[in-house]
Formats: sequence, C-alpha cells, structure tokens
Amino acid sequence: MAKAKYDVIVFGATSFVGKILTSYMMAHYGVGGDASWAIAGRSADKLQDLKEGLGEKAKALDVIVADAADEGALNAMVTQTKVVISTVGPYALYGEPLVKVCAETGTDYVDLTGEVQWIRRMVRRYEATAQASGARIVHCCGFDSIPSDLGVHFLEREAMAKFGAPATLVKMGVKALRGGMSGGTVASLMNVMKEVSKEPELKKELADPYSICPREHGFSVRQRNISGAQFDKDFGRWLAPFVMAGINTRVVHRTNALKNAAYGGQFRYDEAMFTKGRWGATFMTLGLGMFMMLASLSPTRAFLEKFVVPKPGEGPSPEEQENGFYDLRFFGKTDAGDVLRTKVTGDRDPGYGSTAKMLAQAGLCLATDVPKEALAGGFWTPATAMGDKLIERLENHAGLEFKVVEDA
Repeated sequence: MAKAKYDVIVFGATSFVGKILTSYMMAHYGVGGDASWAIAGRSADKLQDLKEGLGEKAKALDVIVADAADEGALNAMVTQTKVVISTVGPYALYGEPLVKVCAETGTDYVDLTGEVQWIRRMVRRYEATAQASGARIVHCCGFDSIPSDLGVHFLEREAMAKFGAPATLVKMGVKALRGGMSGGTVASLMNVMKEVSKEPELKKELADPYSICPREHGFSVRQRNISGAQFDKDFGRWLAPFVMAGINTRVVHRTNALKNAAYGGQFRYDEAMFTKGRWGATFMTLGLGMFMMLASLSPTRAFLEKFVVPKPGEGPSPEEQENGFYDLRFFGKTDAGDVLRTKVTGDRDPGYGSTAKMLAQAGLCLATDVPKEALAGGFWTPATAMGDKLIERLENHAGLEFKVVEDA
C-alpha cells in the first residue's frame, strides 16, 4: 500500500452512531491534529450537513462519497487510509463489500457488529485473502464486545500475575446498566430473525458457543447458557439472561482460540444480568423471552417494527447518552481454586455514547499503536489485535475503567 493520507476514515458517518463518533472525534482531535481522519458515506448532501453541524473547526474536514455496494468507490476510499471504521449496518445486509475490499487491498478495518452469523461468513470467505494482503479485520469493537472481550483479557492478565495460572472458569454479570436502544440495533436483530426463518439450520449455528472459532479449535467443553432465572453462589445473586451474551461469549471463545487456548482448553465462560431477587429474574426472563418470540414470527415482527421499536436512525437522546452508564462484574477461578474478581465500568449509554468512543479508539489504536509487522493480516478480536494497548486508550480517552475488586 502507498502511504495513507488518513489514520482513519469513518464510513457511515451520517448513521446514528456515526454522528456521535464524529462529534467525539472533533471534540478530542479536531482537524489537522494528532489524528488525521475523514468522513465518508453515500450521500454528499448528508455528509455536508454533518460537517457543517460540527462547527467552524470542521471546515477542513475531508468528505468522501462512497456507496456501501459500490466496490470501485470503496476501493478508492480505503486506499487513502490506514483503517476504516464502519458503522453501516445491519452488516449482514450492507457490510460485505467493504470487508471484501479491505481484505483485498490490505486495509485495516473495525466495526461494531454483533451479528455472529455474518462474522462467521466473513471469516470463512475472506480470512485467507486478508492473511495474504496483511489486512487486520476486527469486528465487534463496540459494547458488543469490547467490555466482555477485554474484561476477560484483563482478568486473565491479572490472574497470571497473581496466581501464575489462567482462570479456566470466568463469569460476567451485568450489575448495572442504563441506556437506550437505537433503530440500527433493532434492525440488526430483526434481520437475524428473518435469516433464521429462511434458514432453520442457522438456529443450530447460532447456538454453538464456538461458532466463530477457527475450524481447528478443538474445544468441546459444555458451556453454561443462562436461559432462565437462577441463583449463582459465586456472585451471590439471582441471574437472568443477558441479551448480548450470544455475541459476547462467542468473541471471548474466539480470543481464547486465537491465543492458542491461553485461557485453557477446558475454559468456560458465560454472561447474565444481576437482578433483585428471584421474581426480578423471573420477570426479566419472561419479558426477554416474549420479545424474542414475537420477533421470531413474521406478522408480530412486522408489528414490532412498525409500532413498538425505534426505526433506523432513531436512538437515545443526547441527555440519555450522557446519563447512561454500565458496571460489569467478572468472577474468575483457576484450576487450583484461586479466585479473582474484576469489574469494567463505562461512563455513557453503553450502546451509543460509550460504543462511539470505544469504536473510535479501536480504530486509532489499530492505526497508530499496532504496526503491521507486529500483527499479521487476518480476522482478529479486540483482545487479540490490541489487548493492553486498547485498554490503556479506553481508560485514558473513553471513560472506561478496568479494576480488580474484592466482591461482586
């Protein structure tokens, strides 16, 4: 590749999360500062409106017009940058051409997808191409799944330092979370449901905890799946299912596989929500189950999309983003029985206010902190691509904290 003009290009800058991300980039880096960046998308008018809305200091911000389906325009865009940050979802509908072009040109790429079936397809189709070109492709650089993936990475790092052995059992419990839901997230979820209705065999794939691990992973240990209300003696809490566990646990297991089973060949990992007692866990389980059932059926799914859930482009208000937060608790145990507890906290609405900052820092970390010679091309996870370097950025610039604690 020729010398890149930009560190990062934000593709899909006029999307809901793209706008939050560009505002964050302007506030922290401006134009012509430490980070060189540009915005891109399919509508020149919307991009210009976004640029003008960023204020007087954004006059020098470059704008690139490219449609997600136009490989020629995507190729011209990606060859100008070290890293593309993509916010164009649902990725299963719109994301493949950009991944393909990045893999072919050797351009690094990050996104915030939580669509595990699409990730599996992209790895199967383009991993060999990315390995040959040197492109580092890193999915899941938002709330799903940086706090989980780097949270486990942090716990394992501390366990090795303290005990000289990894925690082969790790659990994550969501102690507190406040945030809104965006239409883009809902659209991705609904698209998964549509895919399952058309391809029933996909349901089995989605149930596989190792679905995005390399084919030769060799893992076979049965994983706990929190599907109903239950009491956990290690946390001392009642638990209910956590909607993001389906993607987060898969990313963590892929990390373990890519690290040559550094967490152990018999590593177990699960996620759940803390609740206030048995009834809280029961009602939360019933509510989530009812929503998923309605979303799985075409007529009721259409009703939800039309009258209940937010539309694409809609999401939490700036005040809701500002007032959001999350507190995730991790419990780890080694084979010898040594126990370590840690937490990951964030200072904004998890899905958007915090995700935008995580995604921006992931892109900048890959562009400036991880040289090509230090990490080969291929499909990586946040922990295997950036690890401690990204934790440092997130704590310094994105409002996250990773900490060892005494209790849950």
